[in-house]
Amino acid sequence: MTSFDTSPQLNVWRALLALGVVFVMLATTGWTAVRSHRTASPLEASRTAWEHGRIAGHRLPDPAASPALIAQFFASLNAHQRSRLAHRYPLAVGNMNGAPVRLRYDANRIALDKQRKVERARMHDDRLSAVGQQAAGRRMHRFESLMRNNRQILAFDPAGSGRVAEVFGNLNKAERISVVVPGVDTDLLTFQRTFRKYSAPVGMARSLYTAERAASPLTRTAVIAWADYTSPGGIGVEAATAMRAEEGAVRLNALVRALPGSSPVQLYCHSYGSVLCGVAAHTVPSRVSDIAVAGSPGMRTETAAGLHTTARVWAMRDADDWIQDVPHLEVGGLGHGADPVSHDFGARVLSARDAKGHAGYFEPGTDSLRNFAEIGVGAYRAVRCAHDDDACRTGLSGTTSAGRA
Repeated sequence: MTSFDTSPQLNVWRALLALGVVFVMLATTGWTAVRSHRTASPLEASRTAWEHGRIAGHRLPDPAASPALIAQFFASLNAHQRSRLAHRYPLAVGNMNGAPVRLRYDANRIALDKQRKVERARMHDDRLSAVGQQAAGRRMHRFESLMRNNRQILAFDPAGSGRVAEVFGNLNKAERISVVVPGVDTDLLTFQRTFRKYSAPVGMARSLYTAERAASPLTRTAVIAWADYTSPGGIGVEAATAMRAEEGAVRLNALVRALPGSSPVQLYCHSYGSVLCGVAAHTVPSRVSDIAVAGSPGMRTETAAGLHTTARVWAMRDADDWIQDVPHLEVGGLGHGADPVSHDFGARVLSARDAKGHAGYFEPGTDSLRNFAEIGVGAYRAVRCAHDDDACRTGLSGTTSAGRA
């Protein structure tokens, strides 16, 4: 939930909690259903083409096959054959879990260039309104930005408001992998910001990567800015339910299961992203060692134990984050359950000193970012707890990273 900063919206949230049940009932009984025919999205079209494709006289595997099978298929090809597939089916390959990471980067660069040309043409399409042409221009500039400076785009889907994921560091050689899961109003256009840059996924992930390298220079880390799910748009009924979180949890689980190697994975879940992480917690593989939430409206459970995960569960909230005034309850599918920083929830509560507002947790110089970085490099004894009793470090006295005590 990277764009929430003002408390007046809280009254809207409360009203939605009271009235939202009605809308949920209408939607589930079909009163609000809208049926329409649509053409295939660019990603769907690329996958369909892949399904009918061949290489060296052999059919291509199901693009939805297990990452292990996909990895085995690509390993059987030579470099020229892999490159041919990336050029023929860039969106399919660029979003294919199990495909070689570097090949996905290359494929997504090709896909971005194609979509950049589409939007450039739309900028001068007289059939579009001035507003439509301006929107095309914004998307074109975003695609150009994602192509610059050898950026490592792990996933890209231009359909609708768009989805994207970017890697910082060497994912293939990382000893520890961090995944930043953002909240509402996250899409292609808000993936990166110049103003208030640490409130957007790219700024969050880049800041965390820099802090991890400072915390333990000898630990090879990688950080993923993961906006590869359709987040709720603003505060509304959608943000008060788990629908988008449930859809996103499937995609997050697929991402983690396809990551190369066996290095530990840490999830950093901001605002509505923590709802998604809560829903995903019981399905992600055991290599997920830590789930850290910040500014959380709830994780769809009453206790950390209710997440049914082997991962350590951490939570933080700064003193002036307006999310603390959101009712932490769940009624009729509305609301997200108990407050993760409450004593009864049972998470390890971290200090967020110096963080400001709802979107300040990844700002350099804050306890929140330092704590995230210490978790990211496995230096659990170095984290700063929210309370003087140091309870958040209980049972972690023997944990070190890269020779740190």
